[in-house]
Amino acid sequence: MSTPRREIALLVNPTAGRGKGARYASLAAPRLRDAGFDVRLLQGTSAEEAEALARGAVSDGCHALVACGGDGLVHLAVQALAGTDTPLGIIPAGTGNDVARYLNISRTDPLAAADRVVASRRRRMDLARCGDRWFVTVLAAGFDAIVNERANAMTWPRGQMRYNLATLAELRTFRPLHYTLELDGETRTLDAMLVAVGNGPSFGGGLRITEGALLDDGYVVIIKAMSRPELIRTYPKLFSGTHTTHPAYEHHRVRRVTVATPGIVGYADGERFGALPLTVECAPLALEVLL
Repeated sequence: MSTPRREIALLVNPTAGRGKGARYASLAAPRLRDAGFDVRLLQGTSAEEAEALARGAVSDGCHALVACGGDGLVHLAVQALAGTDTPLGIIPAGTGNDVARYLNISRTDPLAAADRVVASRRRRMDLARCGDRWFVTVLAAGFDAIVNERANAMTWPRGQMRYNLATLAELRTFRPLHYTLELDGETRTLDAMLVAVGNGPSFGGGLRITEGALLDDGYVVIIKAMSRPELIRTYPKLFSGTHTTHPAYEHHRVRRVTVATPGIVGYADGERFGALPLTVECAPLALEVLL
């Protein structure tokens, strides 16, 4: 009796990375088929349709849901996968690809990334949850959210330089915000340029803003950043995570946090997430991933 073929649901954003999504999917799909998988291509005309397709594939019992795109597509896939036993695979093809960085998946070789899916080695990792929505990387809830808003509206340049230019543009006029935080039940008020909530250490293509956040420790990390002049001087250190030595920097490892400040829309995984206040809690080991 023959062994039944297993189905991979390959969720594709063809426009990710200036067309890399389509190119990488065209390379990865044959590799998966050659390894004995059936491949169901999923491509929505909108984020809502793509998420519905992803949910349908998970409901149908696919072997894995594989996102071929950037962190935004991974974010969408996670909405369908959180709390299930269906694993997430990634063919990185976006601008930032921070989740792929976390999992040490090649960001330049789609065949190597497809081989990770073929090997089907699994581990579980935490997610951050806000009501019925989830994120993997970082919730930006201040200056960093404003930078995301500007960067997402820019068509040039691509990659990390877009975030750098958006940062410089916003630094000219941005002022510290007044926050109310509730950290595992303890209320604090403070003024800061930003507060970030990290399930993982980086966002925006390697900006290690929530350095120290681990994917499987059952916590989220809260960052209170410094004044504007200090942030300008310290910004280059965000790429190495060495900003944590600055005396104005602080972080808290908590299971649940509420972040409130007027007029800010939070971004999570680089996607518009919702207006503050937002309450985020760690969901330990809520996502199965393929390594």
